[in-house]
Amino acid sequence: MESTSVKNYFFYFASLVLIVAGIKAAAEIVIILFLAIFIASIISTFINFLEQKHIPKIIAYLFVLGGFVLLTILLGYVLNISLKDFISNLPQYEKQLQALVVKGVSFAETYGYEIDKNTILDALNLNSFFGITTNLIGSIGTFLSKFLLIIIGIAFILAEAKSFEKKLKVIFDKDRKKLEHFKLFSSNIQKYFSVKTATSFFTGFLVTIVLMYFDIEYPILWGVIAMLFNFVPVVGSIIAAIPAILLSLVSGDLNTTLVLIVLYVCINVGISNIIEPKFMGKELGLSPMVIFFSLILWGWVLGLVGMFLAVPITMTLKIAFDSDKSTKWLSILMSNIGNRK
Repeated sequence: MESTSVKNYFFYFASLVLIVAGIKAAAEIVIILFLAIFIASIISTFINFLEQKHIPKIIAYLFVLGGFVLLTILLGYVLNISLKDFISNLPQYEKQLQALVVKGVSFAETYGYEIDKNTILDALNLNSFFGITTNLIGSIGTFLSKFLLIIIGIAFILAEAKSFEKKLKVIFDKDRKKLEHFKLFSSNIQKYFSVKTATSFFTGFLVTIVLMYFDIEYPILWGVIAMLFNFVPVVGSIIAAIPAILLSLVSGDLNTTLVLIVLYVCINVGISNIIEPKFMGKELGLSPMVIFFSLILWGWVLGLVGMFLAVPITMTLKIAFDSDKSTKWLSILMSNIGNRK
């Protein structure tokens, strides 16, 4: 029996390797599929809400889907303009940062410290600091280039949602437990995506307002980046803060920079550690180790977009495991055991 069990585990592991390899080979198609499924899951929450307010389904469907399309196009337009202007001003920002470094070195030298100023200036390249931003916007550009396919996919998924539920009832007609497991899985998935999207939007909104208040350039651009990077735990909020902090620093106002750092920390810690757990529930927590390796795995498989999808994909798997008693142990292994009673 032990030999058979070991063989089964090797079989499952080999199957998993083949599945991951297949996903990597078909990354372009898989990204479209995953984005369509995740966005459809979020949009369906709004459609259900409108239906509960006795708004006809077709009107709710067209209103929410049309609103999403218009909002995405508008954001894409604003981001495109902001990014082009930002890149054109990069040489100026680099000169300002170099001047700031020279002042810092001169100040340190007055206290007897010897620093090779030329080495620092030669190594200093502002493009490297903002490289992640350019790559991110490039990924957004890829998303927009496949926008029509994603929208069509979302439209079909939403249109098939009700009939898919009927199909499941037919399939699991003699096994109500599996139907209940799927309903629990579907409910938790919608809950997770709805809360995560809402908190991410709230994060981006607060960051935009703060940057506007302190008159930091391109506040909408950095706000959208903060919203997107909220889907990448731990490192996401740090990376999202770097461009705005550096722009504040090159302006020469150290006090404003320090205040911005504190506000970024307060916004991200407050939303991630207080608001999200309150609305998601403790059962939807992931182990930090699982988060770390999921970022590496899905980043390797699907590229930069995979890093944003890593936690949603991993959370989907965890919720699926948690919905059935036979696989619940896998869910426990993936969870943050410190959050469990």
